[in-house]
Amino acid sequence: MNRPMLCPQCQNNQVLRSHPQSLREHVMSWVWIAPFHCQYCSHRFLAWSVGREDVAYSRDRREHLRIPVRLCLSFSGGKVRGEGTVLDLSLGGCVIKSDTNVHVNDIFYLEIAVVGNEAPIEVAAMVQSVGARGIAFKFLRKAQENTRLLSFIQSTSGSTPSVFPPVANPIVVASRT
Repeated sequence: MNRPMLCPQCQNNQVLRSHPQSLREHVMSWVWIAPFHCQYCSHRFLAWSVGREDVAYSRDRREHLRIPVRLCLSFSGGKVRGEGTVLDLSLGGCVIKSDTNVHVNDIFYLEIAVVGNEAPIEVAAMVQSVGARGIAFKFLRKAQENTRLLSFIQSTSGSTPSVFPPVANPIVVASRT
């Protein structure tokens, strides 16, 4: 039976496989020890990865799990104001659909409406890309610092979201801060 991968720092199971970022991580991957990243405490660590299905890993370079949503949002920055719909949300950012003309690297203040009568979740974000899918924003602060956003993502994502299947008997080999 597979047990979920747990972060050695916070013991949370919201862990995703990461791409190697250093020479050490590349070398370790040759012996099936891969880098992982905790979505909630941002701890990065190495763990045994034998038996993992890595097909999704080669295609998906995300650090955070995307959660499909349909939320209303308004945004403003400089002289630009707009409205749109959040299509997906993660701890690192979101993708929205909007007719407003924006440019890469523009910085906006987003207000995401999550529940009818509650105040919107407010975050600062930078435009990462603009394309056919929509406008991709990267949050300027970690979602862990915004308790309402973190709480909403945790409640929406369920108990064990993961891009990769759980690792059987994970062995933590090394960690770095």
